Amino acid sequence: MRALIKHHAGEGLQLDRDRAMPELGPRDVLIRVTKAGICGTDRHIWEWDDWAAGRIPVGIVTGHEFVGVIERVGSAATRFQPGLRVSAEGHITAGVDYNSRTGNAHIARDTKIIGVDRDGCFAEYLVMPEENVWPIHKDIPDRFAAVMDPLGNAVHTVMEAGVSAKSVLISGVGIIGLMAVTVARAAGASRIYCTDINPPRLALAKRLGASEAFDAREGSGWIEQVRRETRGEGVDVLLEMSGASAGLESGFQALRNGGRAALLGLLAKSPTFDFNKHIIFKGCHVLGINGRRMFDTWYQMEELLLSGRLELDQIVTHEFGLDEYERAFETMISGEGIKVLMNING
Repeated sequence: MRALIKHHAGEGLQLDRDRAMPELGPRDVLIRVTKAGICGTDRHIWEWDDWAAGRIPVGIVTGHEFVGVIERVGSAATRFQPGLRVSAEGHITAGVDYNSRTGNAHIARDTKIIGVDRDGCFAEYLVMPEENVWPIHKDIPDRFAAVMDPLGNAVHTVMEAGVSAKSVLISGVGIIGLMAVTVARAAGASRIYCTDINPPRLALAKRLGASEAFDAREGSGWIEQVRRETRGEGVDVLLEMSGASAGLESGFQALRNGGRAALLGLLAKSPTFDFNKHIIFKGCHVLGINGRRMFDTWYQMEELLLSGRLELDQIVTHEFGLDEYERAFETMISGEGIKVLMNING
C-alpha cells in the first residue's frame, strides 16, 4: 500500500509506495482510509522540532485524523461489518488502569496515539481496535467526518468549561480555536471574544460568531473593553487555545474572579506566570484539557453536527491527493489553508 512515513530524523515526510499492509489482530478492524486531515502535531513531525525528535519513532506512518470504510474485521471482532463508514478515537488504551475504569480513559496512563506511538492514517489502510471505531452517521459528510479528532478537542474544551449563557474568551484562533468559536456559539455562549496575532483568522472568527476579535499585538487595551462589556468583571470563561505565554497571561487578566479556565494550548516552554495573582487570589477553576472524553465527546460531536449549528465549511478549506502531500503540507504550514485534507483512496 501507499503510506506517508517519517523516513529520517529531519524535516519532511516520504511517500512509501510499497509499505506492507498492517496486520489484522483478532479484535481489530482493517479500514480503507478515504480522507485524512493534517494537524499541528503533523506539522511538528514534519518540521522535526525538539518535541518530535524526542517522541516520534523514525519509520512510523504518520497522521491521526481520518474517515474511511471497514474493509475486513478480525476473527473475534463482533461490533462492525465490512462496508461501514467510520472514523475512530486515536487514543488507544488497554482499558485496565484507574482512569480507564472510572470514565476517564482519555487520560489513561498507557495511552498510545496513532501516528505518534504507532502507525497512523496517512496510508491507504489502517488497523484499529474495534473498541475505538466510531460509525459515521449517513448525514455527516466525509470532509467533516475526517476532522472529528480536532473537532473533539474543541467540543471537549467547550463542554468541560460550561459556556451556556456565559461570556467567553478564546485565546488563539488556530484550527481548534476557530472550531471552538462555532461550538461555543452552538452551545449557547452569550458573547464570544477572541484574540490572536493573525488578522485573517480573527476576521474568520467574527464570521463564525465571535462578538469581537482583537489583535493581541496592539496592546492590552482590549482587556479593558472586555471588562466594560462584562459589568466591569471580566469574562466568565477562558478557553486557552494559543499555547503562547502572552496569550495565557492576558487571558487570565481578562477572566473574572471565580471564573473558569479550560487550558488546551500546549506551551513550548514553562511560562513566567503569576500563579498567586491569577489563580489563587482570583479563586479560579482551572481545567487541563487533553484529547476527547471517550466516548462522551463523540456523542456530543455527532449531535452538534446533525443539528446544523456548526459552521465548518470555512474551516475545512483545501483537499489534495496523497501524491500531493508536499503541496498539502506547504498549504497548511504557510497559513494559506486552515484545515487541509488529503484524499487517500479516490
